Amino acid sequence: MQTHHNGRIKVLITDDHALFRTGVKTSLAHYPDIEFLGEAENGMELLSLLTFLHPDVILLDIQMPVMDGIATLPEVKKLLPDVKIIMLTMHDEISMISKLMEIGANSYLIKNSDSETIHEAILSVYSNEFFFNEYTNKAMLNGLRSRRLHEVPHLEETELSEKETLVLKLMCEEKSTREIAEIVDISPRTVEAIRDRLKVKTGSKSTAGLILYAVKKGILHA
Repeated sequence: MQTHHNGRIKVLITDDHALFRTGVKTSLAHYPDIEFLGEAENGMELLSLLTFLHPDVILLDIQMPVMDGIATLPEVKKLLPDVKIIMLTMHDEISMISKLMEIGANSYLIKNSDSETIHEAILSVYSNEFFFNEYTNKAMLNGLRSRRLHEVPHLEETELSEKETLVLKLMCEEKSTREIAEIVDISPRTVEAIRDRLKVKTGSKSTAGLILYAVKKGILHA
């Protein structure tokens, strides 16, 4: 996704607590690279807003009345496949994080995170698709362990080229497409092509799946 002409990342927050929404907006107001497009109280209201607003990043609470974040996430992805979604919760729920990242979430933050962490997460998911922290890392490993016997035995025979392995490793290190292109000395378009090929070769449906594969193969030592 390209940076906007005004250099700001467009953010929308969805949470049923008005005080929390106000607190997040206020705490991030002094960051010149963030622009809040709007806010919603629940998933239904968010989906309505997305018919005319197009944020880059959505902060989405998991527990809300009417339509919670778990039900909302896949519907948002249908409307805006490229939007980045950071799930918010009061709890460290490892099994849920793993599930949410598999269906399209880009990161997961505890709601008492400070403004610096939230800002860093927004920048990271916008530029590099994911923001890794102790919660997401645990979830990745938990998801890998729980599915090892069910989803990945056929991957044992998958062979990646040296260049594919390097690109995958750099993706796991949160390098952007442009950074990977410079390091490997290929074009950004070629990086995208290799990423798509990696998904096919490893049977992964998402970048999260690729990272799980990298953990399993020891390409990324979590």
